[in-house]
Amino acid sequence: MAFTLDRFDLPAFVAATLAEDLGDKGDITSAAVIPADAAFTGVMDSRDAITVAGLPLAEAFFRELDPGAEIETLVRDGDRVAPGTDLMRIRGKARALLTAERSALNTVQHLSGIATMTRAYVDAIAGTGATLLDTRKTLPGLRMLEKYATRMGGATNHRMGLWDAAMIKDNHVAVAGSVGEAVRRAVAAGIEQIIVEVDRIDQIDPALEAGATHLLLDNMSPATLREAVVRVGGRVPTEASGGVRLDTIRGIAETGVTYVSVGRLTQSAPAADIGLDFGQEGAA
Repeated sequence: MAFTLDRFDLPAFVAATLAEDLGDKGDITSAAVIPADAAFTGVMDSRDAITVAGLPLAEAFFRELDPGAEIETLVRDGDRVAPGTDLMRIRGKARALLTAERSALNTVQHLSGIATMTRAYVDAIAGTGATLLDTRKTLPGLRMLEKYATRMGGATNHRMGLWDAAMIKDNHVAVAGSVGEAVRRAVAAGIEQIIVEVDRIDQIDPALEAGATHLLLDNMSPATLREAVVRVGGRVPTEASGGVRLDTIRGIAETGVTYVSVGRLTQSAPAADIGLDFGQEGAA
């Protein structure tokens, strides 16, 4: 089955990425060093324990340059694997595979890094009843892929953009005049999902009375979060956000909030250590 993501154009992504790497002269190293009829086999493997994400994209890069390549995917996106695990085997035209190698690896390393960090955060709040959310803190042009990677790590996607839910933050409130007025304007505009950021307990009731459907409790201490959850009383979902780290997330989740959102999942995840080792087979 072809890999698809809503609002993501895989062929365009592959073409643009390869074009960036190839420029107007192509892979001058492979053209000079590798015979045109040489065949290579390759094995992609993980050097660390990771949660895998991005293998279908790697396959797309290889097939773009060698449609006849033989590709065997050995694990699935979302799988947790041990160090030394083989992820993919590839056999095809040596020039094509070597040309696509960096683009394929960069993508899998980046997305697997996000999925691996996400899984650590999901594991940290297991049993609390809270759900981990990602944010819009993504690299331009890569949002759909990075949010896909957080799903592979076990998180739930927050809003995908500015279009699928209103999120009223402090600057919106400052311009509108008050939390209540900002929410009332969103309600009047016919918006169904209205997320409101509050950083004080006294903002909760005005936001709810005006029609907020979700409260983002920003940079609150665990004690204040507990107080906020009691004040909300289950009327709408609550989300803890701001400065959440792996060593603090469980205490935050145990306050009773519905969600905990973490920007660093997509903003700060290190690339996974994944390699691709080729072995020449001779002329095809």
